[in-house]
Amino acid sequence: MRDDEVPQEGNATLGGQRKAVYARAADGRLHLVSSAGWEVEEIVTRQAVDEFHKLAEAARQRVLAGTSVALEYHMYRARMDIPLLAQATGIWQWRVRRHLRPAVFARLTARLRARYATALGITPAQLEQLP
Repeated sequence: MRDDEVPQEGNATLGGQRKAVYARAADGRLHLVSSAGWEVEEIVTRQAVDEFHKLAEAARQRVLAGTSVALEYHMYRARMDIPLLAQATGIWQWRVRRHLRPAVFARLTARLRARYATALGITPAQLEQLP
């Protein structure tokens, strides 16, 4: 895309901020151009955020039913899924999935819980409770 083609429609999900996108200058070289975003990007972002809200609410219901742990709720609240949480913590995906079971989570070490809490931006005490 060229400099004059960079969308400037605005995007409410950016909260008034601007973002940098690459564009081609008149001389043919790529450089960064400021953009206010565009409507399509806003629609897709809102859909993704709404999906994570639904997943978090479903996880909350499973926690209340005793079939999952608050870690799953906090994972979705932080807009993460199992592969992303595994990457952020350095723990294999199959282990993250396993740690979502109440009996397994209850046996986790404090160090492992701290890794999850750090990746999710909460304290280890918050990791074990629903807000």
